[in-house]
Amino acid sequence: MLNKKKKNIWRIPAGQEPTELDLRVMEAEKQGEIVPPRHLVKTPEQIEGIRRSGVVNTGVLDLVESQIRAGMSTAEIDRLVYDYTVSHGAIPAPLNYEGFPKSVCTSINEVVCHGIPSEYEFLEEGDIVNVDVSTILDGYFSDASRMFVIGKTTPRKQELVDVTLECLKAGAAAVKPWGHVGDIGRAIEPLARRHGFSVVRDLCGHGVGLEVHEDPEVDHYDTRRKGMLLVPGMVFTIEPMINMGVSDVFIDEEDGWTVVTEDELPSAQWAHTFLVTETGVEIRTH
Repeated sequence: MLNKKKKNIWRIPAGQEPTELDLRVMEAEKQGEIVPPRHLVKTPEQIEGIRRSGVVNTGVLDLVESQIRAGMSTAEIDRLVYDYTVSHGAIPAPLNYEGFPKSVCTSINEVVCHGIPSEYEFLEEGDIVNVDVSTILDGYFSDASRMFVIGKTTPRKQELVDVTLECLKAGAAAVKPWGHVGDIGRAIEPLARRHGFSVVRDLCGHGVGLEVHEDPEVDHYDTRRKGMLLVPGMVFTIEPMINMGVSDVFIDEEDGWTVVTEDELPSAQWAHTFLVTETGVEIRTH
């Protein structure tokens, strides 16, 4: 009878000598660590391509920040994103992605994410809105989102926006080379809970770069597991979705995209793209 053996995740291409990084990852895998497939560790050329894509992505969000206002329709935001992206030789990644009809996601108040821009939806004083932008430039993907407060909002909604950004920063600070994906959610959840907020569990951050969604999945709550090893060269988003009320969410049946809080209380989200380096972590898109 043949012996059973687990297939190695980390594989060196035939004829190629193992690098120091290869040897370290293979030893970690031998010790039982969950390691990424080798293609998730980006080459210097790929990292540069992702950086350039991120420059356009950040430029889009800077433009939105300079223009967003009460009375503006979310369709106007969509047009800003499309025109800026295309004028810089890039493509809005959401457009036609699995049937998504617009170039950006605009999510207001109780909408957690994936809100679809509309000519009939207008920003109002006191709204909090997430604008989520993803860009393809020369085949490389980047992804980030920001929260915008329209005029003056309630103290609790402002706190939600501010604490969510702090949660993103706490998750980023937990990223260490040769640490684990699970460290990120372990840093985020207690911070949110201390303020009486909850963390959405049904959605997560993700790898990005050669596709818009890659492994690993990055949970923003404490899964009680270490998760995948963080190897220098990995690129992924951290994008905590923090709710004022319960963590449960649902998808609007009408459009099949819009994610809404179960209790219809407000939600906030910030997202950056990060690169794990030999010494820590770098923001690639914000």
